[in-house]
Amino acid sequence: MREYKKPELLIPASNLEVLKTAIIYGADAVYIGGEMYGLRAKAKNFSLEDMKAGIEFAHSYGKRVFVTANITAHNEDLSGVKKYFEELKEIGPDAVIISDPGVFEIAMEVLPETEIHISTQANNVNYGTYRFWHRMGAKRVVSARELSLDEIKDIRNNIPDELEIETFVHGAMCIAYSGRCLLSNYFTGRDANRGACTHSCRWKYHITEETRPGEYLPIEENERGTYIFNSKDLCMIEYIPDLINAGIDSFKIEGRMKTALYVASVTRTYRKAIDDFFESPFLYEKNIPYYKEEISKCTYRQFTTGFFFGKPNEEAQIYDNNTYIKEYTFLGIIGGKNEVGLYELEQRNKFSVGEEIEVMKPDGRNLLVTVKKITDEDGNDMESCPHPQQKIFVDFGVEMDVYDLLRRKE
Repeated sequence: MREYKKPELLIPASNLEVLKTAIIYGADAVYIGGEMYGLRAKAKNFSLEDMKAGIEFAHSYGKRVFVTANITAHNEDLSGVKKYFEELKEIGPDAVIISDPGVFEIAMEVLPETEIHISTQANNVNYGTYRFWHRMGAKRVVSARELSLDEIKDIRNNIPDELEIETFVHGAMCIAYSGRCLLSNYFTGRDANRGACTHSCRWKYHITEETRPGEYLPIEENERGTYIFNSKDLCMIEYIPDLINAGIDSFKIEGRMKTALYVASVTRTYRKAIDDFFESPFLYEKNIPYYKEEISKCTYRQFTTGFFFGKPNEEAQIYDNNTYIKEYTFLGIIGGKNEVGLYELEQRNKFSVGEEIEVMKPDGRNLLVTVKKITDEDGNDMESCPHPQQKIFVDFGVEMDVYDLLRRKE
């Protein structure tokens, strides 16, 4: 009988700053994309130089980094994939995430010492598929989002103990089966399966009748039209015991295009929930209201449990809009301290002297502080900081730590 251990918390990162934030706020591992061959071409992604720095930073904390290469590759991609993997070999990621068998074979050849994880894009819905990839040499398989907890448990019971199961537990849901979407390519010529998704599932749709061109009819009786493909976001923070009992080895958070604020909030909350459960199931149950409150401070589109407890019904969709709920604004991350004792940060959104803001700390505390003083790089006083990404120095009236994150309730 396989003994269930504490699951890995796997967090997405769009750039080096977000990777460091994820590690500091509790990630066990981070997955990132390079500038090619991942499914988030619109994300900022990592240069090889930043990837190397990120891997070194994670390893210094005993954490791991996985690199996505999960496009559906066409003929013209294969030679470039091989060259890319040869470059990756020099910087040493802990795993590559792959969906395409041709790309898998190249990885086996070029990266024999690197773990290969099979992406959800490979439609992994049965234990026969898991066994197949294990025989081929895969270390881990990412389950399709369309699986229930009972199905995942059945897979766990029918695969080798050493083969790991990774499962999405939080974040945006894709309308297409295992994320293999044709809408974007059909409408815009941008292939979602090669990293160029335009998120067509979030658009507003009407129908037309062929004899009345130009007359757009709402699919529901609503003047705003309807967002028929727009799913709520997945959130399993209340069901950590169920996920563990299903035999999942890695809890994966979606969001390689998200901000440091989102990543810090989700990472810190799931970290605490997992740790609390393994300390005491009673402690976990007691703290569920706290987890729900903290997770709702992220940007999100309402929440659903997806397919975990059976097929979703109409309640899992949002028909009247495609906007996020946003309760907090990201202001910046604390860097070092200058010679006069002010804290350095790169401003992300405007705030002012005298304003009360909230400080997120990696250990779970939230502190309310008042901005006492702001200066520019030359030491000139400023009443506010209106220029995004300006380097500023701030006195908050209290001691701060590097990687403390600043946010403001809206």
